[in-house]
Order: sequence, then C-alpha cells, then structure tokens
Amino acid sequence: MANGSRDVDELIQRVATNAAQTCRAPVPPVVADAEIDDAEQRLGLALLPLLCRLYREVANGGFGPDYTLLPLSGAKNSLVEQYLALTAEREDGERVWPVGVVPILDWGCGMYAAVDCASAAGTVLLFEPNAGPADWAEAWFVDAWSLADWLETWLAGSGWYRQDADEQGQAVELAPWDAAGSRLAHIE
Repeated sequence: MANGSRDVDELIQRVATNAAQTCRAPVPPVVADAEIDDAEQRLGLALLPLLCRLYREVANGGFGPDYTLLPLSGAKNSLVEQYLALTAEREDGERVWPVGVVPILDWGCGMYAAVDCASAAGTVLLFEPNAGPADWAEAWFVDAWSLADWLETWLAGSGWYRQDADEQGQAVELAPWDAAGSRLAHIE
C-alpha cells in the first residue's frame, strides 16, 4: 500500500510503465490542471489527489483493469458525464448513486468501479445492480479500501475480475459497503 509521497510517486511510476506496456491502443495524453479544475467544478466536488495524479501523470483514462479507466471529461463515457448521469434525479425519486462517489471504470452490464472521494484513502467500490436489489444499498460492495490498494491489485494481476481468478484460487467475496444506505439517503 502506498502511504508516503515517495510511495505514491513510485506507484504512479509503476502504473505509467504498466499502462505503456499493456494498453491495447496508444495511451491517451495526460490532462492539464485546468481540465481537472473544470471537472471538479462540474462535479461539485474535489477529486481524490491520487486520482488527479493518475489523470495528470499517466493518461486521460485508457489504462487499468480490463475495460480501462474512463477518460476524465470530454466524452460521453467520461467520469464527469457518467457521474452527472448516475446522480441525476430519477423519476421515482429513488437514489441509486451516492454523491461523492465517482465512476472510474465501466465493467459493462450496469456495473462500475467507483472511487469514494469522501473517504481519505479513496475507497474503491463495486456497483453491481444486476441482481435487482430491493434496496439499492445492497448493490454496493467494497472492492479495495483505497485506490492505491486497488491499483496494486491490478499491477499484481490478482483482481477478482480476472477470468481465471476462480481457477487460480483468487476468487474473493466482496464485502458489502456498510455506508451505502446512509450515503444513498443523504440529500444535499
């Protein structure tokens, strides 16, 4: 786990190296500070510093596990556009997406990896709505207790999302996100 600034610098370096070596397409260019400022303004929240560094120092998405990180902004499938769509008021008045939790990766079939920007370490959550929960809080799981841990899991090639995780004895049961109910009930 990356704690100090040197550890974070080293983690960013390893992520950048891995991204350059494993991306199916050329790594997108990095974003400028002004783009991060604009994204935070549109989101109405501050992004996790490590997440900002990934966009500023590695690439504007396009790297990471399987379906790769979403671009920050400027595209229909960007972090900003997805967050705004997911947090928009629904006709039934029900909230399925908590304020302050930004989607970083679209797994497909309605599933997302998301970072809780309200947590100091940036807990990475899995939103998995496919079981059709009676309570939307039941669709939220903790994937990693920090974004740094999540990145380390990806770099190690040991994430639950690996197709051979079951065969390798690496399948894990993700814990429910205990704060989901209170965060979904929170009205700004």
